[in-house]
Amino acid sequence: MASSGSGYDLSSSTFSPDGRIFQIEYASKAVENAGTALGLRCRDGIVLCVEKPLVHKMLVSETTGRRIHTVDSHSGVAITGFVSDGRQIVGRARDEAANYLETYGTTIPPEVLTSRISSYVHYFTLHGALRPFGASTLVAAYDPGTKEHSLHMVEPSGVSYEYYGCSAGRGRQSARTEMEKLAINPKQGEGELIDVQEAVKQLAKIIYTLYDESKDKPFELEMSWLCEGSGWRHEGVPKDVIASAVEWAKKEIEEAEEEDDDEMEE
Repeated sequence: MASSGSGYDLSSSTFSPDGRIFQIEYASKAVENAGTALGLRCRDGIVLCVEKPLVHKMLVSETTGRRIHTVDSHSGVAITGFVSDGRQIVGRARDEAANYLETYGTTIPPEVLTSRISSYVHYFTLHGALRPFGASTLVAAYDPGTKEHSLHMVEPSGVSYEYYGCSAGRGRQSARTEMEKLAINPKQGEGELIDVQEAVKQLAKIIYTLYDESKDKPFELEMSWLCEGSGWRHEGVPKDVIASAVEWAKKEIEEAEEEDDDEMEE
């Protein structure tokens, strides 16, 4: 049968004849049209990076429409898609972290936090009176008990996976290809993990590589890290570090374009 909505997209609890749930696909499409969000696991921490569109030149961007939020002292999330939907997920994540600390007296482990966020997001795909969240969530967290850090991503369907590097939003496939060049999976013999300082520069380069000034809106980079240098606390990357990384990224891109032009001339 044809894979068209034709009445099967009126509820997230209804399957189409070929086994699709259109409401979830629509939510995923909303994420694909939003700014790019990247996460990279490093040997000494995790870096989150989000492309935040500048919707108006008069906007105070530092305090409006944030894409990266702290959940508790050892965990943070980056969102892309509908910011309003993302804020609901952030609020739920903070409640879960506070509840776990109150109940067990210790920081919530990364796997438990991600599992609870996933269950919450998935719940909104099970009832006809609700709609899926139009947002993807990248979760960076550190477990003081095991002394390990991990990176997860929760999709609009409620599915979650652990990653060495992940991407969501516009240009996610191209971003994933660029991150794979960084040899980010040592368990498959792809080399060693880079450190967070290098990751900040590389993620900035990926974002600006994907940016098309003629078609895309102006944006600013929002970045955070969770690393040894910050005492394994989730903190925003200092503005001077971001500015330096952006300058380096633009220079690298320009040099690469000049080399390509020279090769074509030859």
